[in-house]
Amino acid sequence: MNEPKFHRILLKISGEALAGDASRGLNFDVIGSVCDVIKDCLKTGVQVGIVVGGGNFWRGIKDGGDRMERTRADHMGMLATVINCLALADSLEQRGVEVRVQTAIEMSRIAEPYIRGKAIRHMEKGRVVIFGCGTGNPFFSTDTGAVLRAAEIGADAILLAKNVDGVYSDDPSKNPDAVKFDEITYDEVLAKHLSVMDSTATSLSMDNNIPIILFALKDPENILRVVMGEKIGTVVKEESEHG
Repeated sequence: MNEPKFHRILLKISGEALAGDASRGLNFDVIGSVCDVIKDCLKTGVQVGIVVGGGNFWRGIKDGGDRMERTRADHMGMLATVINCLALADSLEQRGVEVRVQTAIEMSRIAEPYIRGKAIRHMEKGRVVIFGCGTGNPFFSTDTGAVLRAAEIGADAILLAKNVDGVYSDDPSKNPDAVKFDEITYDEVLAKHLSVMDSTATSLSMDNNIPIILFALKDPENILRVVMGEKIGTVVKEESEHG
């Protein structure tokens, strides 16, 4: 087998993607197929950290809206991510993969607290580390949590597995003329308000020069393809060829 392109990756999976077509709850067929591919990635020698969203159960600002205090609504969203973390961990363990769940909010009965050094040590031993609760702070998305963890653990790239297959000039579901980018710079994403990640997460990845590869999770094999260096989805980085 060819050598993987990356030594260590941070895989960000949206909660909605784990729900499959239902968009709510958990689809264990989808989760299982994702875990099969993660196991294949480990076989190539790549180290894997994962951040999972919680949108299949609760999105703080969207679901709480003006009916809840924002901080509390966001805390509920953080707890939603932990449900997804535990589901992923269980599915990986069923496949013989060693896993550790670390949470930004301490809940020692069910997960380790997030400790950077321990997380890196786990990955060096071939374990998958799943990071829950985003950054542990309200007003920050799990995308920002993913970039923060990627920077802390020294990840070579952030793999953004979403329900869309790349970055477009406009919403492709509303505008049939929307153009998909193969590569784009952080500055262009911010200037054009393109929906890759929120602006805080995009700025943080730009400041730390961590490339983001956004692709569709519809085919979980895309994760392995990206790890092996195939051109899938859209790459967001410092310089793009067309820029």
